[in-house]
Amino acid sequence: MTIRSVLLCVALGFAPAHAAQPLATAAVEYREVDEVYTVDGTVEAVKQSTVAAQISGRVVEIRFDAGDRVKQGETIVRIDAREVSDALASAEAQRAQAQATLINAKATYERTRELFGQKFVSQAALDKALADYRAAQGQFEAAAAGASRAATIKGYAVVAAPYSGVVAARHVELGETVNPGTPLMTGFAPQDLRVVADIPQFKLGAIRRDAPARVEFVQMKQWVEASPSVLPTADARTHTTRVRLALPRYVEGTYPGMYARVHFTVGRTKKLRIPAVAVVRRTEVTGVYVVGENDALQFRQVRLGAAAGDAGVEVLAGLKPGERVALDPVAAAIRLRGQPAKP
Repeated sequence: MTIRSVLLCVALGFAPAHAAQPLATAAVEYREVDEVYTVDGTVEAVKQSTVAAQISGRVVEIRFDAGDRVKQGETIVRIDAREVSDALASAEAQRAQAQATLINAKATYERTRELFGQKFVSQAALDKALADYRAAQGQFEAAAAGASRAATIKGYAVVAAPYSGVVAARHVELGETVNPGTPLMTGFAPQDLRVVADIPQFKLGAIRRDAPARVEFVQMKQWVEASPSVLPTADARTHTTRVRLALPRYVEGTYPGMYARVHFTVGRTKKLRIPAVAVVRRTEVTGVYVVGENDALQFRQVRLGAAAGDAGVEVLAGLKPGERVALDPVAAAIRLRGQPAKP
């Protein structure tokens, strides 16, 4: 080969045949892998709650909206407290009145008891003074309890976050009148999530409880191992049983209601596998570069199954055991263009 032809080959993007380096290849072979049962799942929050109003009134302040992060104890909503403040003032006045009555009844009882000891009053007068004193005690305790309850109710005008988390939904608007039980905000703790999936009952026996399942978050292209927990109830309509999978760590970007795919290990099996790096995808065509005798290259279309991480990709059709595929499809494509055409 002349220098001119060598330079022409380099300019076109491939090396001459005698200068080409051997292609790295991998054998198409059966490998023992986990047999997996895949089902759709949903992300849900372990700690999620809806905060509701406990008093009637008009919403005068809303400090957070959907998507905001809230710390435990922070005020999220304030309700007009004028009505409950008036009720508290009335209860405090009744408590003060009952306290004055109690003090007077106690003094009267003590004087009557002294006079009874000196034989100046009858037993009936002493009994009446004692009865009045005990009645005043009861009235004071009832008034004190009413004042305490009114103070507690006034505290409901300021609605605080029960735990740190994210606001999922806001259910009220500023100026809206609410009643006890009216939902105000819904929130969840993002660091405490799990995935739930409904499994057909005939598959429950195959799920290995000692083997962790793998949760795939398709949107983020992340995989997380989780331990399955089968709930002891079944849906009579669908004949499925719910399985919970607690996530060992928080996956950034996940939130309740999100779609996830759960892969349960149900056994071991042998499948024809090739490394995932050998696969070439061209629009709707999926194939590999097969290296034959004398390093002859051929692009062959294949049909693939599921991927299994380091175990590679399952081959359903297009390859036979013992064949070899190129691990660098780009280098193989360049080599194939410079390969002499078959007669």
